[in-house]
Amino acid sequence: MRIFIQREQAESETRVAATPTTVKRFVEWGWDVTVEPGAGIRAGFPDELFADEGATMSSDASDADIVLRAGLTTPNEAEQYQSGTTVIGFFDPYVNADLMRACERAGLTVVALEAIPRTTLAQSMDALSSQATVGGYAAVLLAAQQSPKFLPMLVTAAGTIPPARVLILGVGVAGLQAIATARRLGALVHAYDVRPETREQVESLGAKFVEAPTTETDAAGYAQAVDDDVQARQFAALAPHVKEADLIITTAQIPGRPAPLLITDAMVATMKPGSVIVDMAAASGGNVEPSRPDETVTTHNVTILGPTNLASTVAADASNMLARNMLTVLERARDEDGSVAFAEDTEVLGPATVIVNGVAAHPRTRTLLGYPEEEST
Repeated sequence: MRIFIQREQAESETRVAATPTTVKRFVEWGWDVTVEPGAGIRAGFPDELFADEGATMSSDASDADIVLRAGLTTPNEAEQYQSGTTVIGFFDPYVNADLMRACERAGLTVVALEAIPRTTLAQSMDALSSQATVGGYAAVLLAAQQSPKFLPMLVTAAGTIPPARVLILGVGVAGLQAIATARRLGALVHAYDVRPETREQVESLGAKFVEAPTTETDAAGYAQAVDDDVQARQFAALAPHVKEADLIITTAQIPGRPAPLLITDAMVATMKPGSVIVDMAAASGGNVEPSRPDETVTTHNVTILGPTNLASTVAADASNMLARNMLTVLERARDEDGSVAFAEDTEVLGPATVIVNGVAAHPRTRTLLGYPEEEST
């Protein structure tokens, strides 16, 4: 089995999909490992560390059976791979039609990490969650850096400075990590999620749960969309907390769907001058009406940031976590004879194998590409 670790070309992508530790495991399995020169340098893993574990350093992926990617593959990159190659990484498989069509044309098998089921069995392979943990941590540090206020309460000879008020909207993995990080920095934290069962998690971290309309979750564990009446009541309930906040982190998003709107421009206008918002959902439409992907917007004397790849700002640990996710995926796919099987694993890897040998396999990907409904698999 030949595996290729690609160097990400995007300037903003500093992660790598394998580390010297996971490369060592692949070599122990008897696999031939090729690492593109410079693949890990921005994450703190120079080429010699990979070579020391038995990897060959080369940019030639032409004979690779499996390619591991840390960043979002582009259509042009997909068409450079040889037909029959399996590519594992992030693909936006329910939204990015151009990329999915490119993968079909190239005859690839695509294992999309976004499509790993949210089950106990798949937790160690859940790259969305591992990278969201990094993102939630980084979002609080980013907001703190932009804020003109201290986060903790300080009692000094010059007087007492009250703690910053931080509001976290969306209490998934990223939100929980944001709460924990803001609390460690000494802030007074409030948090809200439409799923009522998150109250206990919020309070266990020392934050206060915001009373606002809630809803049920779908089969995948994500919150269901709310109607206009519930959204209006949601805005009304959140408005006073938004007004009082010094820092806001929004994290609410669902793979393959537009992010829910949680903060309107009118709500932003009520905030204190110098307040900061980090919208982690900016790439999928945003939780904050004025936010824009990868831009800093200043409106109503409030700074709104829309970062789309916070995990890359903590590249070393984000790469370590992602590499372990990748390793676990391949451990599950690997057979005793050294071959791999993805689509055949109906519990975990099958649902994530969105394209098989150039043909869309996941129902949502097939719908995206216009396949007739009766042909869905």
